[in-house]
Formats: sequence, structure tokens, C-alpha cells
Amino acid sequence: MRGREMLAARRNHEAVLLLQEVCDLEPKKGSVREALGRALYSIGETERASDQFEVAVELNPADDYAYFGLAMCRSRLGDKAAAAGLLKIALAMRPNSKDYRRALDRLAS
Repeated sequence: MRGREMLAARRNHEAVLLLQEVCDLEPKKGSVREALGRALYSIGETERASDQFEVAVELNPADDYAYFGLAMCRSRLGDKAAAAGLLKIALAMRPNSKDYRRALDRLAS
């Protein structure tokens, strides 16, 4: 929870440090992996963020935000086709998400 509070306060570097420690202690906790992915993405560590989102998806295939985060990483890394596919999965899970829809529309244009 403290890591998510740091993210909300835009203390992203601190969040990475804390969430990495928690991840080391709780490697099978998808929510921690997702939060660490968010923190890493926000500081520009896209490949490391992608790794965390991948694990989060593996641990919890119903985590729509993990798919979204992974899609954003793939897009930033230049794999637009994979990003679009992941966004479609996230959008299918949460069809009312304006963020997911906008991201998919941006990829299409």
C-alpha cells in the first residue's frame, strides 16, 4: 500500500526501491508486480517495467491493468502489433475504460 501511495504522490524512484524490496519478499504477488511495473514505466525503465507486467499477467490473467501496462511498454518499445493485441484484451476485460480505448485509438492512427 505504501508503494501505491508513493506512486500517487509521484515519488516514483522511491516507489521502485520499496516495491522491489516487497517483490523480493513476495515474488508471487501479482499486485506488487503490477505496481512495480507502473513505477518502473514512470521513470523510463520500460524493459524492466515490461518484465514486471508480464509476470503480473502470468500470476493473475484477470488483471486488466497489467495487460494495459504491458501494452504501453510494448508500444514504447516499438512493437505496435503486440501492444494493440494486449490493449484489446484489456478493453475486453474492462469495456468502459476510456484510457484503454484512447490508447488503442492512438495506436490505430
